[in-house]
Amino acid sequence: MPAPAAPALSRFARYVRRSHEQGRLVVQPRMGFADTATMRRGLQAVRAVHGASVGTVTVDSYTRVNDHDCARRALERGDDLNGYPVVAQGEEETRRLLSGVAGDDFPVQFRHGSALPRQLFAALARVGADATEGGPVSYCLPYSRVPLPQATKAWAECCRILADRPEPMHLESFGGCMLGQLCPPSLLIALSVLEGMFFREHGLRSISVSYAQQTSSEQDLEALAALRRLAAQWLGDDADWHVVLYTYMGVFPKTPLGAYRMLEDSVRLAVRSGTERLIVKTAVEAYRIPTIEENVDALEFAAAVAADERRRAPAGQDLRQTGIYEEAQRLITSTLHFGDDVGSALVGAFARGHLDVPYCLHRDNANRSRAAIDPTGTLRWSEPGAMPVAVSDGHGATAVTARSLIDMLGYNERRFDREELVGATARGML
Repeated sequence: MPAPAAPALSRFARYVRRSHEQGRLVVQPRMGFADTATMRRGLQAVRAVHGASVGTVTVDSYTRVNDHDCARRALERGDDLNGYPVVAQGEEETRRLLSGVAGDDFPVQFRHGSALPRQLFAALARVGADATEGGPVSYCLPYSRVPLPQATKAWAECCRILADRPEPMHLESFGGCMLGQLCPPSLLIALSVLEGMFFREHGLRSISVSYAQQTSSEQDLEALAALRRLAAQWLGDDADWHVVLYTYMGVFPKTPLGAYRMLEDSVRLAVRSGTERLIVKTAVEAYRIPTIEENVDALEFAAAVAADERRRAPAGQDLRQTGIYEEAQRLITSTLHFGDDVGSALVGAFARGHLDVPYCLHRDNANRSRAAIDPTGTLRWSEPGAMPVAVSDGHGATAVTARSLIDMLGYNERRFDREELVGATARGML
């Protein structure tokens, strides 16, 4: 008797697709605790949110750099780690964490930040995890000193670990979030699609492509439309993919209402763009790691705003077109000329500065390109380096200085906190 066919979609992808078809935005926290009891309580709280939610287990810093011995000693001492040490906890404990919590109506993603995640991925495959994320570029350049060729080779092996599982595992590219801010949309889109192509090349079918909210809602709407169009073109007809948006990952507003306005802006952006999943931030991001309760508050708020936006959103909208799609397409097609496969093409393109993340100090990144926020809040290239991209043409983006860089890093913090202060003044509170 033949073996039953593997499920067409991963459990994670099935849940996201079903929620989207029901008109619900999937919301997700960034949450991780070292001990199983607290982490399990966090997952249960997220599962009980009034909305479509998926769980997150964020991995600790020791595990990210494969220092599992230090993670084990920290567990023995009862140290307060900044995440869940999957490998150090062991497979039986991680299965206990997920048992009775993860399921068809509540898949769980493990988020890590590792450039060399082979041991982590092997453990996740053995415990039956639903999803994880990262990529050969997006988890190498910002977070490590690992040479890009080594990370690319390691990620090829890791993709095959996931692809060999009988039950499909979902893999999300982090390519649309490089450095969190000040990377123009065309490069974020190109990197996310290229990493998605890399995953497909190494046997994975269930994937998501990402984009991080920037400084202009109009520009972000155009960018998300371009990302969706390019993913459809490049990921293949047999791939199951969706888009995930990240609430702004740069310097966050300091006032609670400013932070909630930032989150609200990202939720409305997600709904208007047709994005399926949103990674939220909380009101305390500017100060510390949020508690379980603060994460739940943010998720409940996001779900309510999403429902409100769906009720009020117009049936159609005219997107401005500034060439983001064309520029991202050019970056993708030209990159593929630098190698015989996607991995070698990525390595070759970065070695020649043809792909170049602004302000990224990794030794395999040329760091000759620069970006700036113009007076309208639009993020533009100010120096292209060797990349085939267009610099600002009279929109006010000029050469970046140390002072202007600091000002740009705080752009959204000032913008959303200023709205709160102006509102408080109008109400006679200040």
